[in-house]
Amino acid sequence: MKRLLNCTASDFEKMNKFDLIQSIQASEGRTLISEIVSSSVPLYPGLTNAEYASSFGADIILLNIFDVNQPHIEGLVNVKSNDVIRELKKLIGRPVGINLEPVDPEADQMEDLDVLPEGRRATKNTIEKAKDLGVDIICLTGNPKTGVSNKAILKSISVANEVAGDDLVIIAGKMHGAGVKADTSEGLADIDTIEKYVEAGADIILVPGVGTVPGATSEKTEKLIQAAHQVGALALTTIGTSQEGSAKETIQQMALFNKMVGADVHHIGDAGLHGIAVPENIMHYSIAIRGKRHTYTRMAASIRR
Repeated sequence: MKRLLNCTASDFEKMNKFDLIQSIQASEGRTLISEIVSSSVPLYPGLTNAEYASSFGADIILLNIFDVNQPHIEGLVNVKSNDVIRELKKLIGRPVGINLEPVDPEADQMEDLDVLPEGRRATKNTIEKAKDLGVDIICLTGNPKTGVSNKAILKSISVANEVAGDDLVIIAGKMHGAGVKADTSEGLADIDTIEKYVEAGADIILVPGVGTVPGATSEKTEKLIQAAHQVGALALTTIGTSQEGSAKETIQQMALFNKMVGADVHHIGDAGLHGIAVPENIMHYSIAIRGKRHTYTRMAASIRR
């Protein structure tokens, strides 16, 4: 098995779930996911935002606001709806995941919440459809004002594991409050929550990156990541707080701190510009965690390799 660092499009095409997880683990904290709003008008006409993110060094693309009942990616034209994920994977030569949101109608909300279409909610039906569409990864998390709770995430992990546990990588956790009050006395997550997530079938535990949400210190984040590792899961640190639009130096600092606390995978969000991180910040993050050698290789490698 190759490290993800050394994988090209032909390698990704042959990977199953377990190969992908192993290749991430073998890369020792040098894997970068870029989140994209699938419904946003692309940065410039003629391409998808996923192509821009890939060209600036992202290893994996995570589609946000993607409705499995109405599959659509802005910038893809003349493609049948059921083929959009597979077509995008052909264009970028990388794994593609989507967010699905475990909405909790009983959550203690802090603000007025949005009403999500069924195709964005984490249910048995949407997970099955995601699998049929050719998705590689599902991320069970919540956007702002969606009413997603840890309790609902835990239930959704069990469903996802039952429906597609051998086929899809399951990421689970909250990047921010998602419009509801914290589920635990320690904030968005605690060790008990992480252990339950992994027991239910999560492969990768999502935690807010250092310096993103209030209280996301190095010490606290490191303990959460250690807890995930101790029960056999990988850990993903996220920037889901629009800081993907911050200054270069802020991105570099976050990247180094997240690597120091043990992140196996790093995530940069979609709110730097319109549905994508500031593209240069994708590159700056990548260079900070793995240097120019691997960043330029990822940026330059042909999808025909």
